[in-house]
Amino acid sequence: MRSETPSSEALPSLSEPSAHSVSDYLEAVQVVMVNTTLPANIGSAARAMHTMGLSHLTVVEPKLPIDDTSVSHAAGGSELLSSATITPNLESAIADCQLVFAASSRSRHLPRPVVTPTQAAKIMFDFMDQQDTAIHGKPNIAILFGREDRGLTNEELAYADYHIQIDANPAYPVLNVASAVQVIASFIFAYAQTHTKMPAHHSNTDVSTTAQPMLDIHLRQQWDEPAITQQQLLQLTQRMTDLMVQRNLADSEHLKSLPSRLSRLGSRVQLDQKEYQLLSALIAKLSKN
Repeated sequence: MRSETPSSEALPSLSEPSAHSVSDYLEAVQVVMVNTTLPANIGSAARAMHTMGLSHLTVVEPKLPIDDTSVSHAAGGSELLSSATITPNLESAIADCQLVFAASSRSRHLPRPVVTPTQAAKIMFDFMDQQDTAIHGKPNIAILFGREDRGLTNEELAYADYHIQIDANPAYPVLNVASAVQVIASFIFAYAQTHTKMPAHHSNTDVSTTAQPMLDIHLRQQWDEPAITQQQLLQLTQRMTDLMVQRNLADSEHLKSLPSRLSRLGSRVQLDQKEYQLLSALIAKLSKN
């Protein structure tokens, strides 16, 4: 595993286009809106997504259902509303995802790596190139967007491998949720145009940026097995927590940040399916002794 942070190297010359189209890449990305208050914002987000080529929308436990105001605000993106997935909780929304981002304007306790929208797009597309299944079949990359009034909770942010922060006026760095979807989606779409024209051997070249992440960014390398899903990471985190309690390495009544730290460790290690099976077998064996 190699730890990298973006540098100031220029983008490579455009030649030898990727074998995949822009739409191939965009198909792997889903937008997840959590606990929205106004149906109109869901429609505005759908319009923003459609404008930027994204077509998979998931809405987690909305306070009010999708309605006529959603449709009117969606304009040409109303089809995304009819095909949107509604889930009762965030866990089910991202259970099959292998890479999760969260839009956040604030630093939190136990932070995950913070990236700009451009850096996020690069990480997504590099991941898809290395995990070929990411651009064949259902989406396995999620971007989480929070409530209109308070964004995502610490617990919800902890599900993400990376946090995306949009450069904005420091006196008021707050965007409407649909505006945040529009901004991040536009960076993804713009990066897709360039990425599909890059030589394959340049896919990991750093993009130009002036922002530095709060934590080092760990980029997944070429694997012989697919990455684990978010559901598997949650299961592994719970099993490790239970084992530590069983072995008197942790107090079940005072776990504090242990589950979040184990989850962050899992995101940083970036396990594949075989490694997940090995650790699961080890935990099962230790739990019996």
